[in-house]
This record gives sequence, C-alpha cells and structure tokens, in this order.
Amino acid sequence: MSGGPPLSSPLRLSAREILALVCDSFDELAYPARESAPDGPLSWPGYGASRARAAERTGETEAVVCGTARVGGTRAVLIAFEFGFLGGSLGERTGDRLEAAYTYAREHRLPVVALVATGGSRMQEGMPALTQLQRVARQSALTRQAGLAQVAVLRDPTTGGGWATLGAGADVVLAMAGAQVGFAGSRVRPPDADPAAYTAEAQVAAGSADAVVEPGALRETLGRWLRLLTRPSQEPAPVPRVLGAVDLPATGWDAVRRARAPERPRADAYLDAYFTVRAAIGGDRCGGTDPDGMLCGFGEHQGRTVAYAAQTGAATRPAGYRTATRLIRLADRLGIPVLTLVDTPGAANDAEAERQGAGAAIAELFGAVATARTPVTTLVIGEGGSGGALALAAPGRTWAAPDSYFSVIAPELAAAILKRPPEEVEATAGQLRIRPQDLVELGVVRTDLP
Repeated sequence: MSGGPPLSSPLRLSAREILALVCDSFDELAYPARESAPDGPLSWPGYGASRARAAERTGETEAVVCGTARVGGTRAVLIAFEFGFLGGSLGERTGDRLEAAYTYAREHRLPVVALVATGGSRMQEGMPALTQLQRVARQSALTRQAGLAQVAVLRDPTTGGGWATLGAGADVVLAMAGAQVGFAGSRVRPPDADPAAYTAEAQVAAGSADAVVEPGALRETLGRWLRLLTRPSQEPAPVPRVLGAVDLPATGWDAVRRARAPERPRADAYLDAYFTVRAAIGGDRCGGTDPDGMLCGFGEHQGRTVAYAAQTGAATRPAGYRTATRLIRLADRLGIPVLTLVDTPGAANDAEAERQGAGAAIAELFGAVATARTPVTTLVIGEGGSGGALALAAPGRTWAAPDSYFSVIAPELAAAILKRPPEEVEATAGQLRIRPQDLVELGVVRTDLP
C-alpha cells in the first residue's frame, strides 16, 4: 500500500464516500459467494487476519463496492474501489464482484463507471490474483462488444493492473486532480524516477487520460459524459450552418486567400454555434496529443448526441489523426453519428511527424471513416489540404463552405513540382479547380448546403 494523504481527504475518499459524491442514488448488487481457505490460495500466513482487520477498519468485506446508480439522471453500473481494504488490491473475490458487475451491465444495457483507487494485484494470493486482470479485461471487452460505454475515474492512487485494465481500458478516462496515476506504484519505481510523470496531470498531457477533474466538479462532469454516451441515433448529424462568407469565390486563388484569412471562422466558432453542450476527449492513447490541430469529443445538438472531430486550421499531427480515429471508432460502437470539420493546410510533414508515424496514423483514419457504420457528416470550413484533409472527409456526405477550398496539393507546391515561377501560382490554383463550385461540378462535394 502506497503512502499519501489520509483516507478522509478528497483524494482518498472511501468507496462509500466517492459513491455519495457522484451518485443521485445507489443500490448495491448481490455478490457471488466463494469458499476459500482462511489464508487464501497460497496459505499465506496471516492473510486471513489481515482481511479481518481490513474489514473491521473499513466496514467492507472486499476491495470493491458494486451497484447500480443514477448519476446526473442517467442509470449506470458503478464500481467503487475501497483503498483502505488492503490497498484496493485485486484478489479472486474482487474478480468475482467485478465480473458480476459487468455481467449485470450487459444484461440490463447499462454503461459502466469504474471509480478506481488501487495499488494493483494482491500479493498474498499470488498468480491467482494476477490472473484476475485477464478476467477483468475479458469482461471489459465483452461490454465493449455489446456497445455499452465505459468511463473510468482515476482516484489516488491508480496503479498496477487496475490502471492497465479498468482505468486505461475505458472509453473515457477522467483523472482526479493531484492523483497518483501510473503502472508503477511509488514503492516499485526506479529510485531516480521523476514523480511528476506518475500523476493525473502527466497522464492527460501524454494522451492516456482525457481530462483532469476537481472533486467538486466530478458529479456534474460524470453525469454529462453518461448522458452524451448513452443516446444512440441512426440519423446523420445535420450539416452546420455556414458562419463565414456566403458568396462563392471568383477564382481559385481567391478561394485560397479566403480560406487562409485570419478572420475566417474556425473550428471553435463552428462547434460553439452547433452544440449546446460538449465534452472533449484528448489524446491518442499512444503517448500523444494534438490540441492545436484536432478537437474531438461529443456534444448535444438539437437534443441528440453527435460526436465531432474538427481540424483547427493548423497542420494536423499524427496524434491528432489517431485521436480522431479513436473518436470515430468509439462513436461507431455506441451508435452515435459523427460530424467532421475539415480545415488544415495538410498533415504535418516535419521529421518528428515522420518518426511519430504520420502515414500509419492517416491510414488508420481513412479506414475508420471508410468502415464506420454510423453516419458521418463532413463540412469543409477552410483549407482542404490534400490527403491530410481528405482522411477526415466522409465519402458521399461532404459539403464545402463558400470560404473554403479542397485541393490535391497546395497551389504553391503544385507550381514548384511543375517547375513554374512564383508568378504562376495563382493561375495554377485556377487549373487545379479547387473552388467549392468546382468541387460540386467534379462530384467531390454535395450542393444541398444549408
């Protein structure tokens, strides 16, 4: 068990206290019975006495409390870890409770929320305890296949196998501010390890968690996420209302100039106008984020949930493409329509982007859009720069704003490849036929724009 603040602090709330913090109501599930030796499967001397002391100290008989609850009006299955019970460690009986909770969620079509605070697997039970991670991973995978959302709240501490299954394996990962989060617990890290790397804030910065949440905002934040993730719809997302110019550009170069104009409305303006409520996901779960190039999340539009992936006008980095892929695959699994906003001069093409796997990241996004069963709606709101923009566009369901363009390559680069002098860039833009009306004639975008 790692050291840290006392159990009554906001970071070390008991299982019952964290449930009271987030739930409108809570009904505990009946737990499966298991016969086991007094000192567990390893006959570890004193293990039975340790369990008895933990039960007396916490009032619990295991390291997790499971039940159904309403959070912000949405019914869900909640799993709350009791860190005071042997460090919230996972043993065979813990696995029994977790499996029962996930099974109940699938049988009743409910999302799962894991309020995680654990030091890992229970040493006194040896390998039988460690194999509970496989058991939990299977239950999570079956729940994912059933099209049900999973949200994790990382409390202090979230380490070891609990982080690597219930935490990092969730669809949306919220981390309590100041919590210790990492695969390695405080007592097993290298002595020279930077403690700042094992925090909630560091995991968000690395793209392994979506947001840091203060205790006072947890109920509202969790309730918002559950509402957004539990409203499937088969209807496509409506095309956003155009916010910028309404007249069409006269020439190809005019289209380029307007799309690059600093005053043109960007993704944030479109998302604010389109959604009454939205919640962002962040990170590609591979160690990367691209907050300056790609905005992803879920929002409410006219009473329905719509997922969004929106380029910001900057060159999109590999992490941005991977985050968009994650967003589209999650929305597809939950049956939620997707809106994409195209606006990039192209994919980032510096050496670091190549080292981060730009080509593979773009390929994955192409595949996610191409195979999505949920409808995807696309509006080009600015620059449509080559394949880095096309990867986010829905075939057959793409529209273009009047102050946008879409091109196989930037006019300047096309002129350079053709060995034309700079003064021929404008004429080259016209030859590429990149204006919205050109794209309509070419069959690339649709005409029925609101």
